[in-house]
Amino acid sequence: MADAGPKSRTSAPGAIETELEATRERLAATIDQLAHRASPKTIARREAESFKAHFVDAQGNPRTDNIIKVAGAVVGFVAFVVVIRKATS
Repeated sequence: MADAGPKSRTSAPGAIETELEATRERLAATIDQLAHRASPKTIARREAESFKAHFVDAQGNPRTDNIIKVAGAVVGFVAFVVVIRKATS
């Protein structure tokens, strides 16, 4: 195929400027989104919501199965510590 010449490769300066401006706006929006996602406040809120979701369902009702598991683990750990302290004293 023959080259169509320089006219097929060039765009009007106004079209290029419009395209560059649109690209800048998309890039700025992307950077803003990334900055928001990476902010410590957003990360802390997201982690707190994740932790809360483990113990409370979407309707606000407690998830007793998960609460009982954690309470059992805490009681088991405390009992373990008490037994170890009595054994070492």
